[in-house]
Amino acid sequence: MKRLISRGLMFGNLIPVMSPILVERYNRALKRLTGKQTELSDFHIDISGYSPEIGDELGDDLYLNHAGVNRQFILLTTEQKTAPLLNAKFSTSRGILRQFIETNEAQLFALTARDGVAGELVNSVYALETPKRLFDVRHVDIEADTTDGAVASAKKLGGMIDRFMREDDAWCDDVLIGNMIGLAKDTGDITRNPLKLNTMTFDQDNFWTAHFGGIYVFRALEAPAAIVMNGNDDLGELPIETVVQGDERSAIAQFLKVNDLAEPIVEARGIDSAAILRQKMDFMVADVAAGLGEDLSGATRRDLRNLGRRYHDKLPAAWQGLADLVRWAEDGGPWPRIDSEHPAYFYTLRAKDHADADLVNMLLAELSPMDVRQLFICHKEAFYRAYMGWPDEKKAYVADFLSTEYQVDKAGTRDALFGHEAAMDEPAPKKDDLIDRVGPWGAVRRR
Repeated sequence: MKRLISRGLMFGNLIPVMSPILVERYNRALKRLTGKQTELSDFHIDISGYSPEIGDELGDDLYLNHAGVNRQFILLTTEQKTAPLLNAKFSTSRGILRQFIETNEAQLFALTARDGVAGELVNSVYALETPKRLFDVRHVDIEADTTDGAVASAKKLGGMIDRFMREDDAWCDDVLIGNMIGLAKDTGDITRNPLKLNTMTFDQDNFWTAHFGGIYVFRALEAPAAIVMNGNDDLGELPIETVVQGDERSAIAQFLKVNDLAEPIVEARGIDSAAILRQKMDFMVADVAAGLGEDLSGATRRDLRNLGRRYHDKLPAAWQGLADLVRWAEDGGPWPRIDSEHPAYFYTLRAKDHADADLVNMLLAELSPMDVRQLFICHKEAFYRAYMGWPDEKKAYVADFLSTEYQVDKAGTRDALFGHEAAMDEPAPKKDDLIDRVGPWGAVRRR
């Protein structure tokens, strides 16, 4: 993994915590949440405040995510909104945290200027003893406050102010006035600078979870289903209409089709579909060549084409299917028959433009693992797991490719692969006809 870390492909874009003041604030928040503290003088944190260095120090990568269910978080700066979420157990967690930070950015900026903010993504499930319990996770609420309780104090002070303004004899209530003054010393003038975080609740309808080997849950669809990726069919009875195993290709394809979730790359608007398919083919060639001991250092596309010719008889059926599809797209060759049981099928798809596009692309990435770029972009947990089993030649090639061709323009690459053009507006009808201009009853005069 050192190769990935050195190129910023793992633990990249984390927020450094180096000043003694920030370390002290972090420790106060960590003590409040977990009862633990760190002895480190500097470290890095993700969007949730999790630090891989502290995880190593404590011997617990889930020190802010007990049982992998209710994610706790520590905010030292609003800049954390751009950081990744490490050791994610639910696909929705990072999006929830980012939306919380962006919605409350002004308030959090003021709060983190004086203290750390500690909080939790709360749902009614505290442990997942069985897969069935996953379906009890329906909503996620966010609870957060500074380590000294400034938000709670401000809320309490606000109630006192309302009482003072409402009750006629409150001006002579020395206890009430004294309590207001005492709280105001900690909160400041909340009438001018309100210390209030928006109450936020997020629906948890469609999501991926790392629990039980990886399960995709799609509940808010016309045809709901759970897709189990670990090959374990002994999950007990699940409260959902359809349960599909990850190797049931036709059933997954039917699920995607019935719910209109995916589209063929060659039919997508505004992308160079042939170039995308050729790149997927290159990744397959690299996989075969690396497995045969070829040194892929500095390998260009021309080099990979040469290796493809050399090992043509060893290339997988998925490569052959994509080659047929490229010939159809570029040269008008015969339309290839690639059904859901063909190894190339899921390599030819991408998510349509809908609210769950990221989740569908995540599923498709796991179903087409030789496309290492999509796997890295859409499903980092699966990418890192696969990376550990690759030969060193493939590790070197993939790390070089991602650092030189993806890292330099992440947004552009994502848009080229998964972006969707806006639908073209229908041209407005011309109003040349007299009836079109004045209506069927003639011009109406103004009085």
